[in-house]
Amino acid sequence: MELEDQWWKGQLAADIYQALRYKELKLPSYKGQSPQLNLRRYFADLIAIVSNRFRLCPAARHLAVYLLDLFMDRYDVTVQQLHMVSLSCLLLASKFEEREDRVPKLETLNSLGCMSSMNLVLTKQGLLHMELLLLETFQWNLYLPTAAHFIEYYLSIAVHEGDLHDGWPMTCLEKTKLYMAKYADYFLEVSLQDHVFLCFAPSLVAAACVATSRLILHLSPTWPSRLQRLTGYTWENLVPCAEKQLIAHDSDVKEAGKQKCQQPGQQQQGQTAYHSSGQTATVAQYLHRPSMQYPQQAPQPGLAPNHRPASYLSHSTTGPQPPNGPQHGNTQAITTSLDPKSNIPNRAYQVSMHYTCAAPCFDR
Repeated sequence: MELEDQWWKGQLAADIYQALRYKELKLPSYKGQSPQLNLRRYFADLIAIVSNRFRLCPAARHLAVYLLDLFMDRYDVTVQQLHMVSLSCLLLASKFEEREDRVPKLETLNSLGCMSSMNLVLTKQGLLHMELLLLETFQWNLYLPTAAHFIEYYLSIAVHEGDLHDGWPMTCLEKTKLYMAKYADYFLEVSLQDHVFLCFAPSLVAAACVATSRLILHLSPTWPSRLQRLTGYTWENLVPCAEKQLIAHDSDVKEAGKQKCQQPGQQQQGQTAYHSSGQTATVAQYLHRPSMQYPQQAPQPGLAPNHRPASYLSHSTTGPQPPNGPQHGNTQAITTSLDPKSNIPNRAYQVSMHYTCAAPCFDR
């Protein structure tokens, strides 16, 4: 978004943040009772693909997925209708979060390759009908904070010149901030892919993204007092959410390692990838060392820098499973007629195209 829209850099940042924290206390409840819950990840990926194509801001993408979650939680929606619902959620979110000239146009949406592959053609009347149904469902209130609304405010003080990297003073503060932002964005997208993160407050998910990024980057102390004061969360508050994020990260690293082994002739070039240490640390070891000082160690070789880490969409081999015996008492049927292909492929789209290499070690 434009600089004037970056509220976390303005004089009213603290007031806006408090308003967001107050608003998240009144977010609608999420029960995870949709009969189509096992398809959620597919449609979250679809939203991410279209969002990346139009370069929409993270807040619009996260709001769109959140609207989809709430709508699926209240309605029994068919697979064919979910395509229209997903794209309508993205359009509403982009109209709420973006400038008017950034909102995707109907003609451009229909020209996308993913639309033709799904044999899906959107109509103006169909989109207006679905948008109206969505707005009525949410009582015309789209002011729904997500983790993406908090992350930039936390990142503003996520790295300080007094922090240590592997027990040593940092020699390049700007480079550290750059990798912090990349990892925080990665963990933010990880949290978007699984509905289990909806049981945490959005501000807590954003704080956990910062904490796990500091863990992966070996910054100490892991959760300094300045971040605790700003977010209002202690390390103990973050552990349940951070643990889920680290499990996803470990799975991605393993998947990247498998892909690397499949290309034995590929030579490593450039900088060494960021590494945890010479020994493999488990998630439990990560989480119970919030204030540890990392000893000095010689750099170890990591992932090939020209090898893209596993997408944040592939940290699970299967999507979330639907709950046993979904409750249909509060669900309603909608009758919007669409005719896309209903056979959903059992895979995640490759949406993560931002991270072309793992974060290299900082120069000391």
